[in-house]
Amino acid sequence: MKTKSKTGKHRGVIVPMVTPITAAGRLDEPAVGRIVDYLCNGGVHGVFVLGTTGEGSSVPGDMRDRLVQLTLESVHDRVMVYAGVSANSLPESVAAGNEYLRLGVDAVVAHVPAHFEQRPQAALEFYSELENQLRGDLVLYNMPLTTNVSLSIELCKETARRPRVIGIKDSENDAVRMMELLRELGGRKDFFVFIGTGPLMAKGLLLGADGIVPSVGNIAPALCRELYDSATSGDVAVTEKLHEQLMKVSGVYQNGRQLGHSLAALKAAMSWLGLCGTNTLPPLNPVSETERCLLRDKLVALDFPVCNPQPDEDKTRDWTDDGRPGGSRAGALRSSPFQP
Repeated sequence: MKTKSKTGKHRGVIVPMVTPITAAGRLDEPAVGRIVDYLCNGGVHGVFVLGTTGEGSSVPGDMRDRLVQLTLESVHDRVMVYAGVSANSLPESVAAGNEYLRLGVDAVVAHVPAHFEQRPQAALEFYSELENQLRGDLVLYNMPLTTNVSLSIELCKETARRPRVIGIKDSENDAVRMMELLRELGGRKDFFVFIGTGPLMAKGLLLGADGIVPSVGNIAPALCRELYDSATSGDVAVTEKLHEQLMKVSGVYQNGRQLGHSLAALKAAMSWLGLCGTNTLPPLNPVSETERCLLRDKLVALDFPVCNPQPDEDKTRDWTDDGRPGGSRAGALRSSPFQP
């Protein structure tokens, strides 16, 4: 049985990667490599596939396995890899988690099934049994926006005692809760705290959070890394300035949109960077071409190097092939307008 890993390596900017999809509804395999290279070139510390941003609950099982495999191949040991295993049944989560761990992910990430809102305390039983059956490390995922369950601080403390529970991705937009979570579980060598909601990322890092999980990292990874570095160095003024920039960039696809629509807008924004197409998985719908053009204007205003790809075109011509899916480490695109 695998013992708990050292958690010092679990830190920094972990980007919840989108899942690129072709017009035919299949996994866009070359795009996986392009996105991974873009993130690694931007200096992130890890990628997290099959999370909320990755439409994890909508991705078919065989596509999930292939995505994890391709991501690991594309990462090529450059950064950490995390995979979401959240399902509405314990056996499914266990089976997926053990398969991803076998493939080589550093840890799996799980939120409670959505139907647990009537029995929040059942989350403790769920995580205990999941951890007991996994053959590797487990990260808790608190996101009431999608699960209707807020993991209490006491529940997090109790679950953190489990041998292979190594951290939490906390995506509850509650500053008071975040401060309490960091007081109770921050600063430990055997458990990390990642902040997953944009408005609280700078404050969380300055208070000692181990890292952030920003969806905006899909388009501005270097800016996210700058924010992390300035916060961990204790430069409050620069951190606050960078956070303002980060919120401005995330506003391109988030402002005025509900979660699902913002994920579709994020993919549309990424299409202007030549990273992937605009296609989504049901029940989400891609943005209209009119909205996509408005997104382009916003990216141009922020000095992003936009291009004009056609949906599902083969963009691998812009990348030097090194034998890995999707191209090479030396991409034609800058990883963010904030990086020279």
